[in-house]
Amino acid sequence: MGFLSVDWHGTALVQLLNFAIFFAILNVVFTRPVARAIAKRREYINSVTGDYERYQAEGNALRMQAEAIRAAARREAEQLAAQARAESSNESAKLSTEFAQQASEKVRQAHETVDSEVQAARSSEHRTVQELATEMFARALPELAR
Repeated sequence: MGFLSVDWHGTALVQLLNFAIFFAILNVVFTRPVARAIAKRREYINSVTGDYERYQAEGNALRMQAEAIRAAARREAEQLAAQARAESSNESAKLSTEFAQQASEKVRQAHETVDSEVQAARSSEHRTVQELATEMFARALPELAR
């Protein structure tokens, strides 16, 4: 038989046995560790993806919660501002009323003072006119006034 002739009994059986041993070693040394590494990597990627989605959902929930808190704070601030404006308006009206009453009282007192001075002037008007007439007469005719 020649160089390329196949000896089906011995050589083929040895090559088949060599292939089976090589395949078993390849499976133990390379395929299983690589498959485990791929499975671990897949598990890690899935956990990272799951974590990302969970953190994304938590972030969205926190943003919504923060927006709700800001909206509540805005409403509270608006209510406080409205309440302060109302209190300020009430205080302003109260002060305006008080000052109007004080001004009215001062005007009343001024009228009373003027009325009493006019009454006093009118009551002494006759005497004052008499004194004035006497004084004018005395100045006009000094020799008769004596």
